[in-house]
Amino acid sequence: MEVNKSNMGTVPAKLTKRIISEMEELIKQGWYANKSELIRDAIRELIKKQKIAQLESAIKEDVQWGLYGK
Repeated sequence: MEVNKSNMGTVPAKLTKRIISEMEELIKQGWYANKSELIRDAIRELIKKQKIAQLESAIKEDVQWGLYGK
C-alpha cells in the first residue's frame, strides 16, 4: 500500500522489549517491511474491530428496544 507521507503524523509510543522483539520477528519473516508498516496495520485492525463492536452493540440495543420497548 502506497503511503502519502505529506498526510502522516508522528505518535510517540513506548513498547515493551518483548513486543519489539515480536515485531522484529514478523518483519524478519517478511510479513511487514518495517515497524511503521506493522504498527499502522495493527492500528487499522484495532479501529476496524472497535467499529464493528460498536455497530453490533447499537444493533443489539435497537433489537432490544424493538422487542421490549426498553
